[in-house]
Amino acid sequence: MEAFREHRGSVASLPYVNVDTDQIIPKQFLKRVERTGFGQFLFYNWRFLDGDSKNPDFPLNQPHMEGASILISDHNFGCGSSREHAAWALQDYGFKVIIAPSFGDIFYNNSFKNGLLPLRMPEDIVHSWLEKGKESTFQLRVNLEEQTIEDEEGAHHSFDIDPYWKNMLIYGLDEIGITLQYEDYLKEYEAAK
Repeated sequence: MEAFREHRGSVASLPYVNVDTDQIIPKQFLKRVERTGFGQFLFYNWRFLDGDSKNPDFPLNQPHMEGASILISDHNFGCGSSREHAAWALQDYGFKVIIAPSFGDIFYNNSFKNGLLPLRMPEDIVHSWLEKGKESTFQLRVNLEEQTIEDEEGAHHSFDIDPYWKNMLIYGLDEIGITLQYEDYLKEYEAAK
């Protein structure tokens, strides 16, 4: 997994509540066994009208949101089923950070496990960014080590994160990588049996 310390990127605004994992990555695209290639199917039923032409009314199809690496959405993002593919699709599409007032619990944990940073921020801040992102491009700087988000006006906003997840992302470790940090102890234990 790639280490994550700081990220500066443009914002995509998705002002929807209760975005579930079936909307993030519809079930018909879950046949792949690798973690890549899901980005093209992200929000498929919303992004496309007939499978070919882009839906001009879908927020992420707006020209100013192209290439965004930070997604901002509303309450309960990632609710629904436990499919890990949702985090894979968002990441494969190019997102590194997802900001919302709240997340579905399983999606929230799956995001960290796959190197995607989900951040819970106060509703008033999220809604102001959602509004700003509807019409124009703007950037945010997310500093995981300092646990801050800086906007283009220089305002700093703090966020909370569990130290376990923070450590995992900063050092680019998945759960296997964390276990392997204790390999010498494991070998010692096994030899003592």
